[in-house]
Amino acid sequence: MGVQFNHPWLLLLLLPLALLMVYAYKSDFRLAGRRKTWAIAIRSVILLLLVLMLSGLQSYTVLHQKKVVYVVDRSMSMTDTESAEAFIGQSAKGKEAKDAIAVVSTGLDAAVEQKETRELPGSLRLNADLKREYTNLEAGMMLSGSMLDSRSDSRIVLITDGEENVGSMLSAGRLLKDQDIPVDVLEMPSSEQQDVSVEEVNVPEKLYQAESYYIEVLVRSTYKGKGELRLYEDNAEIGRESVDVTPGDNRYAVKGLAKKTGLHRYRAEIFMDGDRQSANNAGYAFTRVEGPPKVLIVEGEKGNAANLASALSSGLVQYERIDPSVLPLEPAKYAAYDSIIFNNVSGDQVGERRMAMIEQAVRTYGVGFMMAGGEDSYGMGGYFKTPIEKLLPVSMELEGKREIPSLGLILVIDRSGSMSGDKMELAKEAAIRTVEMLRSKDTVGVLAFDSQPWWVVTPQPLANGKEDVISQIQSIQSDGGTDIYPAAASAVDEMLKVKAQRKHIILMTDGQSAGNGGYSDLIEQMKGGKITMSTVAVGMDADVNLLQSLADEAKGRYYFVDDASSIPSIFSREAAMMSKSYIVDKPFVPALQNGGDWTSLFENGVPQVYGYVATTPKQGAQTVLTSPEPDPLLARWQYGSGRTVAWTSDLMGKWSKDWVAWPAFSNVVTQMVKWTFPQFTASPYEVSTQIEGNRVRFEVKADTAGTDQLQAVITGDDLQEHKVDLVQEAPGSYTGELPVDQSGSYLMTLLGGSGKPAAPGTGLVVPYSPEYRIADGNADQGLQRLAELTGGRMLSKDHPEQVFAAKAKPSRQLHDWSYALLAAALVLWVADIAVRRLALPWGAIAARAAAILRRRQAPAGGAEAPDAGLGRLAARKQRTTAFYGGRSAGPPAPAPQARAERGAAGASGRSPQEAGAERPASGASRPAASPSPPRGRQQPGSRRPGRARKLWRKARRSRRKSGPQRWTACWPPVSGTRARARSFYDCPPEA
Repeated sequence: MGVQFNHPWLLLLLLPLALLMVYAYKSDFRLAGRRKTWAIAIRSVILLLLVLMLSGLQSYTVLHQKKVVYVVDRSMSMTDTESAEAFIGQSAKGKEAKDAIAVVSTGLDAAVEQKETRELPGSLRLNADLKREYTNLEAGMMLSGSMLDSRSDSRIVLITDGEENVGSMLSAGRLLKDQDIPVDVLEMPSSEQQDVSVEEVNVPEKLYQAESYYIEVLVRSTYKGKGELRLYEDNAEIGRESVDVTPGDNRYAVKGLAKKTGLHRYRAEIFMDGDRQSANNAGYAFTRVEGPPKVLIVEGEKGNAANLASALSSGLVQYERIDPSVLPLEPAKYAAYDSIIFNNVSGDQVGERRMAMIEQAVRTYGVGFMMAGGEDSYGMGGYFKTPIEKLLPVSMELEGKREIPSLGLILVIDRSGSMSGDKMELAKEAAIRTVEMLRSKDTVGVLAFDSQPWWVVTPQPLANGKEDVISQIQSIQSDGGTDIYPAAASAVDEMLKVKAQRKHIILMTDGQSAGNGGYSDLIEQMKGGKITMSTVAVGMDADVNLLQSLADEAKGRYYFVDDASSIPSIFSREAAMMSKSYIVDKPFVPALQNGGDWTSLFENGVPQVYGYVATTPKQGAQTVLTSPEPDPLLARWQYGSGRTVAWTSDLMGKWSKDWVAWPAFSNVVTQMVKWTFPQFTASPYEVSTQIEGNRVRFEVKADTAGTDQLQAVITGDDLQEHKVDLVQEAPGSYTGELPVDQSGSYLMTLLGGSGKPAAPGTGLVVPYSPEYRIADGNADQGLQRLAELTGGRMLSKDHPEQVFAAKAKPSRQLHDWSYALLAAALVLWVADIAVRRLALPWGAIAARAAAILRRRQAPAGGAEAPDAGLGRLAARKQRTTAFYGGRSAGPPAPAPQARAERGAAGASGRSPQEAGAERPASGASRPAASPSPPRGRQQPGSRRPGRARKLWRKARRSRRKSGPQRWTACWPPVSGTRARARSFYDCPPEA
């Protein structure tokens, strides 16, 4: 053990401080005696402690200890984790008892598997939750470096195959070298297997319709064989080709023809016999085909969009007609269309997820949208509070518009164990939306059931508000079995007590009923009470036959739901259909309200309309045509980057037969659809992307230099938007990066400073995990460089004892004393204050104690000693002298003459006062019993300023010259040191 100083030159301060303390001790000081000695000593120690603290005093002990952190690569390419666990366990057996080890796992991120310990657990298992799709050795090494310090012989053991694809292990190695932490490397290459992969797919970034092009595919293989290369455009096969594959890289070019306009995704797949891994057999690419715009028509029933398709054909607008069930489930596919039209499509046919994709395509990527009405659209289609309602210029809310028949509604919801998770949450969301649609005079009840019914909300009017009802719905939890009949019977019994013009029950379940009740009697009760029931079967496990028969006999509707996200739309649609207030079924001639640039379309008048679905225009929307109610018949607005149009009547001829026969019908419909097309002009920006590990790098080139603020918006298959602010690195050049942690297709759009699209949307593909790439065999070179850079070793799997074979280097373990020295100085500073300012009367305390002891020793009833009063007076005098720093020498001894007088007085039986009174007045000298002037401190009740001190010193010098007679005569017993000194100074010499 020893000591050291961080700043030893500061110890030179001790020399002047020592001289200062010596001078303070020898010079005149306000304290005297022991208090002066203690004060000087304490101050000297305080200064010594402060100097030691400033100089950085540290003690140290010499350690012979090793600290080793194992960093294990647990990415997908490291298939043999058990070998790494065995190596760690075997190498740990060679350590000394005081050596410490820790274990860290790394993938895309790093985690501590085993914190620092001197004894590993018996069975070490590497099971930390990591993203294994990437290898980031840098993260693992930096985490390990933070766990080590310079107090021991520290090192890192890296166990990996060296195939890093995120970060840089050499960069981490340079930082560890600066910390004097070597890195030992154990290379564990994966066993080579027969594998073929698609490494790259390249297509031109932009094509024109009917243009021929080549798709270039890079295929890498570890063995030779024959394979088949297949190409797809938007999941439609466009070609296949037999290819000869050799070990290494193989390049192929397949010719294609750009037939359809819009943004398209291309996929290339390779198939070979003997391939042991299929995760890397596909590659993707995007391109945009320029040409006439293309529209997607979604028709609720097959063939109901014939009039709309004919109008678009006459306007030379390309279109594609599909059923709602085949709407894409990938956001990228919606970007292939310039506009999307819903023609009398109900919300339950679409589903919540597809609605969210369409809303995002309109808001972010500028795709247009139009909804044409009908009995299954708008509020009647269950679009209340859905993403589609959000993008439309009209709202489904009809509050305060017209008188609506009162409605009694009971929701019977299955809460069995099979409804746990998303099903239960969507069922509660459906019930909440339904309650929000109802009016204050409506009555609502919610019944949850498993094997027994449970009234969550007993049937009650909503006059007192909806908040309590909604909060009770949110408390439903899934548990138990399924028995439908008790719940249905309880709902019917309560509904018979409800007073409403329309009574309706919605029953939803996903299971088979455990009991078989008398449903025929229940149906008769419902018919007698004019109660209707609709049923919802969720999934194939539901009692489909029972639910369908109940809905048919109870004059309701039956729904089969395979996608649980459509449950909220079904519930809100049922509530809207029962109110019957959404459909306005009477003829009228629409009125032009705010035509704008569409005024010329209607300036010669418009045909009659026979019905529509009532809605409410949103604030900021432009209402072009209205009904007499007034309700919007035709409205439009800008929503984000896109435009949307709402036509609340139909286009099938039921309510709009005069419009379909109108000569201007095709032109009007075509103009309505074309208004929704993306409003892109010639873009001055060229966008390119590059994948680097788990990061996407964006590069934007502008035709002209400027100071525009650009932002890239990226959307993945999970519909999460990621915004990246692009930084201008040079005039006309912008860059940005986005970290991604999963492969897939992404859409990207470029937004300008105004928040509007600055260029057409494009796509980018994050390919399969780089862990599945076929290695190029150069990993060992990078690991060798890392070991040489940090001063580490290349270890062998067969010799685990090498880890702790070398003798531990001695190292110092430092102990900082700064805080301890500072704390001690503070304590002594308080003691210094106490010594200087606080004086305890030790003499008085001793005298008081002695007096108490004398009283206890005196005989009972005895009189006090005759000199007790004089004793108390002397003790008090002694305490006063001790308090002010004087010497406590007891009462002053009387002068010889005074002693003689007292002796004579005693012999004659007279008091000393009487004896003194008989002395002659003249020629007699003053008694010698006057007290000597005190030393070292002023008299009580006064302070000794500078002038008094000078007089005091002068008086002392005069005493030595004039003798004791003059001192006794000229030192009067007056109060105050200054007054007494001045009296002596002014005394005549002959005194």
